[in-house]
Amino acid sequence: MTVPVQTLAAGSLVQSVDWLAIAPPVTAAVFGLVVLVADLFLPEARKRLLGLLSAAGLVLAALPLLWLRGETASTFCLADAGGAGPADACSYVADSFTVVMQFLVLASAFVTALLSMTSVRELRLPEGEFWFLLLSATAGAALVPASRDVVTLVIALEVASLPAFALVGLRRGDRRSSEAALKFFLSSVAATAVTLLGASFVYAATGSLHFSQVADGLDATDPRLAKLAAAGVVLTLVGFAFKAAAVPFHFWVPETYVGAPVPVAAFLSVVGKAAGISGLVMLCLRAFAAEAHLWGPVVAVLAALTMTTGNVAAVRQRPERGRSAVRLLAWSSVGQVGYLLVPLAAAAYTADSDPRAALATVGATIGYFLMYAAVNLGAFAVVAHIARTRPANRLDDYRGLYRAHPLTAVVLGFFLLCLAGLPPGLIGLFTKVAIFSTAVEAGLGWLAVLTAANVVVALYYYLRWTAYLFRPAPEPAPEQRTGPSRIPGPLAAAIALTAVTAVVLSLDPQLVLTHMTAAGH
Repeated sequence: MTVPVQTLAAGSLVQSVDWLAIAPPVTAAVFGLVVLVADLFLPEARKRLLGLLSAAGLVLAALPLLWLRGETASTFCLADAGGAGPADACSYVADSFTVVMQFLVLASAFVTALLSMTSVRELRLPEGEFWFLLLSATAGAALVPASRDVVTLVIALEVASLPAFALVGLRRGDRRSSEAALKFFLSSVAATAVTLLGASFVYAATGSLHFSQVADGLDATDPRLAKLAAAGVVLTLVGFAFKAAAVPFHFWVPETYVGAPVPVAAFLSVVGKAAGISGLVMLCLRAFAAEAHLWGPVVAVLAALTMTTGNVAAVRQRPERGRSAVRLLAWSSVGQVGYLLVPLAAAAYTADSDPRAALATVGATIGYFLMYAAVNLGAFAVVAHIARTRPANRLDDYRGLYRAHPLTAVVLGFFLLCLAGLPPGLIGLFTKVAIFSTAVEAGLGWLAVLTAANVVVALYYYLRWTAYLFRPAPEPAPEQRTGPSRIPGPLAAAIALTAVTAVVLSLDPQLVLTHMTAAGH
């Protein structure tokens, strides 16, 4: 006797799988396994092929996004109570926001792969393990923006995080790298524990973990459970604020970036932050929209603290003190997270009345992230090249770079001007104006003023570094006179790719503005 599926648990056993929708993270994960197995059979002389295979896997993972543009695909869904209607709750949704963020993650990972091909060999990192960990972390980060229930979201964040710990500490025999990995791991575990505690509170108050049902549950919470629900909302956001490196969850960033190989620091500065920001957007606007009055002011304060702390700390990274260029970029990235959080804070003030308008507001965050990813990875690419001959990678090492490497100095200067929001880096200016406008339109005048003040503060250290590139160079130390000066092919490709992207976006900012509009719907 055949029992209709609809009669089983009110249709809750009905599962649908859209393979095209899940292809991006699945392809990255599959290639990670392929690389790990291939490493067992390839001779040492041919293991450099693993980098090419990984880069090809990232390209193939991004191809399905071409078919997903403008569509909304849902999978791993629970049917409604009758079993015949549309899906009531899905764990994976590929909408415009998902597609844009997955493209950003995969493209950034591809650039990181180009950065890493030379570093892996020169630092003698275990190639199979490195590429497996990189692809695994990328798969997790790509899964985050598609997640639509708390369990999937937390697992995706952990899949993005756990390989990153190992990547940071993969430089064997380096005490600084091991300490950075340990600090990163311990602080992340604590943040994840807090997030899981918050998720349990949310489940207790709403009876569900799917975003759509959590949103309905919070909108009609039993008054006796209101404080439990509020605590759950705040605690659940902690882990994602940690991953995004928002203050006060940022303390791991400087030491981790400096201790990690430069390509890994570049990866964390973009892909890691993409996972954290995506998670915050999904939770706040999809699951916790009914509690916007609670998380809105919290995110606004986080944005203010993050941009101010990051920029003030970056100003203190003076060349004459022997500060590291990677450390300055680490603090700069913290400041940039503050800007990224401004539209999310502004969205809280329209989430209750108009959820679609709130999503459109967060489009400014996506547009800014597209700019930041391109120019920040480009800056790290130049830093990775300088680190090959000057391992200390001090800011003073960049003094007179124009005389030795004119094109490299010009490109790095352009990246820094984009981050500062100054011409000719017009894309940086346009996206900063978009960020500022969201705060003004939401009535957050104090946050808009603070954002503008931080942009002015950031000009100081970006312009100071840019000026150093064109100053007369001091006599190099003996240990700086040896080593290769020609840029290897993959590294040159990474610098060229990011530079061309930044130039094109500056010439036609509408390309980013279009993604801002699309991602917000």
